[in-house]
Amino acid sequence: MDITSKTLLLCFALGLVHGAPTAALPDRCAGIEFDAITPDENGVMFFFKGPHLWKGFSGPAQLSTESFKELDDLHDIGHVDAAFRMHSTEHADSHDHIYFFLDDKVFRYYNHTLEDGYPKGVQEEFPGVPTHLDSAVECPSGECLTDSVLFFKGNDVHAYDVATKTVKTKSWPHLPVCTSALRWKESHYCFNGHNFTKFNPVTGEVTGNYPKDARNYFMKCSGFGHGNSRKQKCSDIKLDAITSDDAGKTYLFAGPIYMRLDDIRDGLHPFLITRMWTEMTNGVDAVFSYSDRLYMIKDDLIYIYKPSVPYILIEGYPKTLKEELGIEGNVDAAFVCNNKHTVHVIQGEITERMHNVDLTATPRVVKQSFPLPITGIDAVQCSEGGVFVFKGSQYYEYESAMTMAMSRIAAIPNNITSEMMGCED
Repeated sequence: MDITSKTLLLCFALGLVHGAPTAALPDRCAGIEFDAITPDENGVMFFFKGPHLWKGFSGPAQLSTESFKELDDLHDIGHVDAAFRMHSTEHADSHDHIYFFLDDKVFRYYNHTLEDGYPKGVQEEFPGVPTHLDSAVECPSGECLTDSVLFFKGNDVHAYDVATKTVKTKSWPHLPVCTSALRWKESHYCFNGHNFTKFNPVTGEVTGNYPKDARNYFMKCSGFGHGNSRKQKCSDIKLDAITSDDAGKTYLFAGPIYMRLDDIRDGLHPFLITRMWTEMTNGVDAVFSYSDRLYMIKDDLIYIYKPSVPYILIEGYPKTLKEELGIEGNVDAAFVCNNKHTVHVIQGEITERMHNVDLTATPRVVKQSFPLPITGIDAVQCSEGGVFVFKGSQYYEYESAMTMAMSRIAAIPNNITSEMMGCED
């Protein structure tokens, strides 16, 4: 072959290479099956598919090695078998670290950097756990009996106790094969295809109508409703109740929905109240926490729940407000301050009054009653920072409940912000 022919052939070959169309990025809104899903230590959610990932609930795909570049030097990241964020109250060195599983190896990351000594063999890091997993998900103590990790392979789940490093294997054939799994907002989800199923992490029990389409809940896709809902403007906010329980969980209630405000790193997301409190089908008027119990008031009835997922209504309830607190009529707000035994109940149409009820007394009756400087109160929260009184899209701050009761004029109002409640400014 002469030099001219060789040159033409080389140019033709280069033209084919450079002229070849770039492979299109995968579109999760088209309905795909994820290889793994996990949040990082900052609560940013990562969805993996082949050599790509998505950050958060919206946005385009990108190469996985752009976020976890060390894997490019050590392993072909063409497929992540499983991933999870560790939760361990006993082992600070591993808490909030991300684990990736590829074939028979495990990679441990923190701050998107591979830690020294990794990758390791799966059996070396997690004795008794099989290789070539389908998925994995953490299960903190309280949701499982101890801090645990659930490893899925086929219809078998291998429950790994983080403290004792022991494994118990169960079979959950009623669940689909979990090609990815996720813990989000204290609930556990099994993904298969573009659908997901919510399950109990101890029993594998499925309650409710599943599977559901992930595009309605875990990503923002045009034409899919739940995950594409528009945030409420802060100027339109109107609360029904707000409270923090003994475990530090802060709940906001408005109409038929509630939000957790303390787990902001997982995102502020509205859920139906009946998801966690099945009996509260018509919303709430007031909510307060006392002695590891959540008290929910609607009309002239009071419901008392003990913590669980979902919460469990105590036998014998609901009861009337008269029976439980010695109060008649509808309630606007109620709150208990930390380490105190008095519930402050706010009522009134024209003149707002705060009634104090000693929760240690039997029977419970109103001991004191004070007029308040603010009318039209929607909700009140008492925290270490003071008492916060919510009225529409504004709130008033007082040093204590008694400071509020003794005030003759209202404090200067502040506007609710997006940082507080996830609304739009």
